[in-house]
Amino acid sequence: EVQLVESGGGLVQPGGTLRLSCAASGFTVGSSWMYWVRQAPGKGLEWISRIAAGGGRTPDVHSATGRFTISRDDATSTLYLELNSLNTNDTAMYYCVKGHWSSGPRGQGTQVTVSS
Repeated sequence: EVQLVESGGGLVQPGGTLRLSCAASGFTVGSSWMYWVRQAPGKGLEWISRIAAGGGRTPDVHSATGRFTISRDDATSTLYLELNSLNTNDTAMYYCVKGHWSSGPRGQGTQVTVSS
């Protein structure tokens, strides 16, 4: 059974940094395309970044979130997202998703709130 558990969110001031984690079980993160997506209050799902299965391809980043860096640790089957230079527009629930950003299985999410 595929399970994804996000963590690392919280309240941060503008300009701050957070590192989100996504612990995967039932598969290894290196064997699948993996995405980070987010959903702000009252808005639709937005993909942030993706990393290909295997290796050799540079991760893709959405133009609006070029401040964010996706990575993974195949040994622990954990996906990461480093959020830099956060601003209030980054306030959202963040999810990791397996396979396809809008239809794949995802976790319960971790809330990121940017506020002074």
